[in-house]
Amino acid sequence: MTQAPNHQAPHHPEQDAAKTFRLHDRAVAARPMEVALYLVATPIGNLGDITLRALEVLAGADVLACEDTRVTRVLLDRYGITTRPYAYHEHNAEEVGPKLIAALEAGKSVALVSDAGTPLVSDPGYRLGQLALEAGLKVVPIPGPSAPLAALVGSGLPNDAFVFAGFLPTKDKARRDRLAQWEATPATLIFFESPHRIGATLAAAADVMGSERPACVCRELTKTFEEFRRGTLGELSAYYDDERQVKGEIVLVIGPPLAKAAPEPADIDRLLIELSKTLQTAKAATEAARQTGLPRKELYQRLLELKSEP
Repeated sequence: MTQAPNHQAPHHPEQDAAKTFRLHDRAVAARPMEVALYLVATPIGNLGDITLRALEVLAGADVLACEDTRVTRVLLDRYGITTRPYAYHEHNAEEVGPKLIAALEAGKSVALVSDAGTPLVSDPGYRLGQLALEAGLKVVPIPGPSAPLAALVGSGLPNDAFVFAGFLPTKDKARRDRLAQWEATPATLIFFESPHRIGATLAAAADVMGSERPACVCRELTKTFEEFRRGTLGELSAYYDDERQVKGEIVLVIGPPLAKAAPEPADIDRLLIELSKTLQTAKAATEAARQTGLPRKELYQRLLELKSEP
């Protein structure tokens, strides 16, 4: 791994003279950059998804921090960028983070990238962003590729309200407990998952959230073998059984809870009468409202009517 930068790092004059990037076999000069921490989104698979603004920042930044210098070097070489990348990841964040802040305070521009996608989303860049803001430094997002959003729009599931919930726990009970926390959320849910756990996760989700709930397994987004497999949680759980070997990076998208059919009036009456045997009228109406989703005021009034009947 390369040594992390600080404000006393050796100066490389050849880099100052080569703040360019290559676009269609033509060298494009990067403009001077304001002192700030730039959070640069990079491709999640297809290197052609990089934005022009991202290229300009990667070429023009005084310091470029990344998770893995080898991964980022592939992107830089593709576009003829000579900026030297420095490693910043979860294992050295406590040591390197303050050095990057020191570089910013010394008047240098710092660009941060993850191996793929948008920095700070499920990666250690979140802490660096916090440090910069706490130090009163400017933070500039450079938007671009995002695996959760690519999965959401490709899944075909409702996108008017959605929640990105990151990775689920690896242990079965903890995984099911987390799914139960999200089960009633009125939004589409987005999770990252590993290929060797997707079968177990789908089985747990079908049990906890219902086998008829719609979902989509999004695999290898933007890459050669990109796949969107849509179906119910039950159908997907059956497809990704223990016998199927799965490869590649996966985003699991689960649709919002299915609308429940309105209970029959006779069923509501039976529920109210049963609850009123052990609860006071107001509490019985509250519990009935929780179970049915109907207005408490209407249930309270109906229970009073039932009690007044001979």
